[in-house]
Amino acid sequence: MEDPDFTVLLTGDSPHDPTALKAVCTVTGLGLWRSRQLLDSAPATVRSDMPFDIAARTAQHLRQAGVPTVIRCGWCQRTLSGETSVDPGPCASPYWPTAHCQANSMTSCDCEFCAVYGPLPGHTVSS
Repeated sequence: MEDPDFTVLLTGDSPHDPTALKAVCTVTGLGLWRSRQLLDSAPATVRSDMPFDIAARTAQHLRQAGVPTVIRCGWCQRTLSGETSVDPGPCASPYWPTAHCQANSMTSCDCEFCAVYGPLPGHTVSS
């Protein structure tokens, strides 16, 4: 089963203090001047096409520096603005049910895969 790609987006006005600039430099590999341009161009893509766990760590690193970010799922275009909040609505993934979407907070599933092979880690099978 193929995993979706996730994108970290800069969503609003960011502080231009050294902590925020250093955080952007760290996660993007850009220099200070380009990092400042990125902070000034909100909304903008900070990083894209990465697994969910890396996107979550990237967004958390930026948020700790005061940079407002969200994570967007490449398949269903839902956004995670905090640690647990997910936009409502079903996942539009062509590969897996909504309950399997990593941008989802569901913990139970009634799909055929889970019924045959058992639930994914952190999930239970609905009855």
